[in-house]
Amino acid sequence: MVTLLIDEIPSPIGRVVLVARDGKPETGPAHGLCAVEFDDCADRLLKNLKARFAQYDVRLTKIPGGYHKQLEAYFDGDLAAIDSLPIDSGGTSFQQQVWQRLRTIPAGQTWQYGEMAKKLKRPDAPRAVGAANGRNPLSIVVPCHRLIGSTGKLTGYAGGLKRKRWLLEHEGALS
Repeated sequence: MVTLLIDEIPSPIGRVVLVARDGKPETGPAHGLCAVEFDDCADRLLKNLKARFAQYDVRLTKIPGGYHKQLEAYFDGDLAAIDSLPIDSGGTSFQQQVWQRLRTIPAGQTWQYGEMAKKLKRPDAPRAVGAANGRNPLSIVVPCHRLIGSTGKLTGYAGGLKRKRWLLEHEGALS
């Protein structure tokens, strides 16, 4: 059974829940983040954790490694502060490819789903990219909010379009 460390931080757009697997002495104090979610999306968080970890214990604590400090710095305006956060996303091979590629979109920029599909050398798969994007367990850290529709409209965000807009404005991608 896995032990998950759970931490929360305040943010301008609601409390954010951070989840990491408890580390072992040989691997350090904690693995990378395996979930980052808004606290009012707890149902989605629990569903994702159950799908990934059949059985787990939870320990409410500050996650070692300063993960919460890096997220706080991001919200305070240091947009690059989350770029080096280690992640432990799980997911299928394709989902991992999408999530890794999302982390290459610079703050202040947006890509369209079709553009992402082309960058993954799967030009016929913008819907699959959208589906993988929607399953992203690491909101903000894996910046799924930086993907927009083909018409430039803000589309789908598990935390709500109001938050997506805020994040993109915070990063300077929208005025």
